[in-house]
Amino acid sequence: MRPFTYQYVADTEAALAAATVEGAKYLGGGTNLLDLMKEDVERPTQLIEVADLPHQQVTRNDDGGYTIGAMLSNSATANHPKIRNNYPLLSMTMLAAATAQIRNMATNGGNLLQRTRCPYFYETSMPCNKRAPGSGCGALNGMNANHAVFGWSEACVATYPGDMAVALAALGARITVQGLDGVARTLPIADLYRLPGDEPERDTTLQPGELITALTLPAPAFPAHYYYLKIRERSSYAFALVSVAAGLALENGRISEVGLAMGGVAHKPWRLTEAEDFLTGKPPSEENFAEAGVIAMREARPLEHNEYKLPMGEKAVARALVQAYARN
Repeated sequence: MRPFTYQYVADTEAALAAATVEGAKYLGGGTNLLDLMKEDVERPTQLIEVADLPHQQVTRNDDGGYTIGAMLSNSATANHPKIRNNYPLLSMTMLAAATAQIRNMATNGGNLLQRTRCPYFYETSMPCNKRAPGSGCGALNGMNANHAVFGWSEACVATYPGDMAVALAALGARITVQGLDGVARTLPIADLYRLPGDEPERDTTLQPGELITALTLPAPAFPAHYYYLKIRERSSYAFALVSVAAGLALENGRISEVGLAMGGVAHKPWRLTEAEDFLTGKPPSEENFAEAGVIAMREARPLEHNEYKLPMGEKAVARALVQAYARN
């Protein structure tokens, strides 16, 4: 363990001021960051405790949507009656992640920023452009069975490991971040994450010191027909090989709105906009759901060892849609 300092802060302004120290990192629940420090992957010089900052409410907005505090725990969010009743897809997705103990500690903001579980990233003796820029990508021609089929580059083929962000992508959520200058900005959840281009070490579009303070959900669209399908190597406490968050709104026997996103397939939650467009206006049927699965995966580029994700992804999309339609 490398030496570091620890600073507790009582408000956002103090957190932002502390973040000006070179090498400083925000600490929420620490469920990912502390593991990375133990593995010598992350080497912060200072940890800034932000879990107790007053961004822990769930409030209704004028447009009918809701804002969720970034420091609220995953458990408190998933079990909040306003989230369970209005955004059951988000609640279902969050409860499929990790263990109850981890969900009790993990904050919403920290969950969004968890880093890949690629073994080459965690093993410091192996090349990894994300951990050591310019060293190469060990997974590109190595053990890549669990890696990306969308959006990857020769610089990095890792996948984003989280669940919550997949549901947020399907729901069209936005996040609010506070900068070191005190100015807040909002951006779609899809714009938070970067694909691995010329800076594969950067997971997100956040600027140095920016702090996520809130997540904003649009007015509820899928309170009745929703499903989160998570396919993994064992039935619990494992990261997704492929996951699908699906929400459907029906009107006069046809699909009026769709939210579809995949996890485990790219550097970011992968929104399936072409499949959404295909389904909109069509009757909900197994045939249409199966075709949506084909559309979802037709631009996929498998690596040497993960071609299985293509048929798995097709069937996962179709199955998630069938399950979403079958609810209620």
